[in-house]
Amino acid sequence: MRWRGKALDVLLVTAAIGFDVLTTWHTWGTASAPVVICGAFSVLAGAPMGFLRRWPVAVAGYLAGLLVLTDQLGAFTVNTVQILLLTALGVVAHRTRPLTVTCSALVVGVATAVNLADPAHPFTANAWWYCAGAVVVPVLIGVYLRGPAGRLPERDVTPDVLLAGGGLTLTVLNTWTGWDTAGGPAWVSASVVVLAGLSLGVARRLPGLVFVLQVVLMLLADQYFEEATATCVMLVLAAVGVFAMRVASWFWTCVVYFVAVLAIAAFTAAMADAGPAAETRPTRVLALMTLVVAPVASGRYLRARQAANQAERLRRGESQQRALAQVRADQLAERESIAREMHDIVAHHVGAMVLRAGAARYSDPGGPSSQALTDIRDTGHQVLEDLRGLLDLLRDPDKQPDLLADPATVMRRSAERMSAAGLLVELDIGPDVARAPLMARASAARIVQEGLTNVLKHAGAGTWVRVSLTAAPGGLTVEVRNGPPPAAPLSLPSSGQGLRGMRERAHALGGTLTAGPAEDGGWLLTVLLPTRHAA
Repeated sequence: MRWRGKALDVLLVTAAIGFDVLTTWHTWGTASAPVVICGAFSVLAGAPMGFLRRWPVAVAGYLAGLLVLTDQLGAFTVNTVQILLLTALGVVAHRTRPLTVTCSALVVGVATAVNLADPAHPFTANAWWYCAGAVVVPVLIGVYLRGPAGRLPERDVTPDVLLAGGGLTLTVLNTWTGWDTAGGPAWVSASVVVLAGLSLGVARRLPGLVFVLQVVLMLLADQYFEEATATCVMLVLAAVGVFAMRVASWFWTCVVYFVAVLAIAAFTAAMADAGPAAETRPTRVLALMTLVVAPVASGRYLRARQAANQAERLRRGESQQRALAQVRADQLAERESIAREMHDIVAHHVGAMVLRAGAARYSDPGGPSSQALTDIRDTGHQVLEDLRGLLDLLRDPDKQPDLLADPATVMRRSAERMSAAGLLVELDIGPDVARAPLMARASAARIVQEGLTNVLKHAGAGTWVRVSLTAAPGGLTVEVRNGPPPAAPLSLPSSGQGLRGMRERAHALGGTLTAGPAEDGGWLLTVLLPTRHAA
């Protein structure tokens, strides 16, 4: 972007110097204008344009002073400086505040008046009007280029294609018979007509520029192509309507309205060859103003309809979002209700089981079942704590789960508990497992718990189980292998969701789970958890 800005500055300097050289070249080398002096003036006039985008006010002040100097010296560069000064004033109006624009406009107006003043002739009213117009026009253009039209919210080019096609059809059908009689080559007339019609295709994006173009073409048609005058008036009215539709500011709409009225009034007066009395008749003025009001009213109406449609689309979108939010809130409330009921049911039964185990332990503290009853009581307490934690997590989704317990400790306790229940558990945790991410190790601990529980349910007590955890650069591998059951296992209640839950936990981390019968008649569960994804 910086390179583009510097390139634009260099281009402005080159264009300004080249413009002065082209306009003053015929005077170079004369007695009153040596080549060196003329070249120096060209550089003095064009070089500041490279700083116009950064310091427009300073450049405008410099050019105003240079304009007065070249006017007093009688240098031919004065015309170039006058044009560059008006360009700088437009940039000032585009980039600075109103107070700065007003002060700069006064300075430019004074410098222009000095340039127009001639000691041998009095300063006429036309000269005053020229000074005012020369200052007001670039200011209006600069302020307008700040973007009163805005960007189109949609990317649909269908309206642009229709406008361009309609404008082209209108101009060609109404003027093609007069292309050979337009006072110039037919291809010139055809090119201008095609340009005028196709320009409506960009009117929605550049409404001000297209309006000015249509007014200029209408005034030129009055001089060189009278057959196209009526068509040009229709194009001007179409441009006024599009401008009123695209620009929200009533100030700019009124400016375009009065400019269109004055341009069409001057055009129709010249066409009718009317005198001053006919030009100022109230009926003519009223009819013309009413004619131009029609496209303005149509454009504002279409703009209001577009705004209403946009508001309706926004309202529908907000309604859909509120409906989705309400559905999600209802789902969360239902989940919380289910979780509360689950907690009450499970807590009741587990609490009763813990109390009975405690009572049995105290009734026979030294009996053979004392250790098993103690383990049942401790496990029940742990289950109740886990249930309360899960319920709190469901009630507050933003709450982070408690992962303070070491996953290795959780797996060792699970192995000890299952050994106490009758399984022959062998736990092998590799030395590199501790360096794996905590989320992967915590998931592995839960999978080991569920895997040992499944062995106890489906194979029964007395079954040997080997649990191994190994860490590699690619991930963490969990393997739960058990041998064939020594006897027919007891039929314990099972939801059938254990294997599915382990698979979902592995997939949540991007891992894989495989389970199936082993060669010796037992069962093999293998889980791979990628450590990079878990990190």
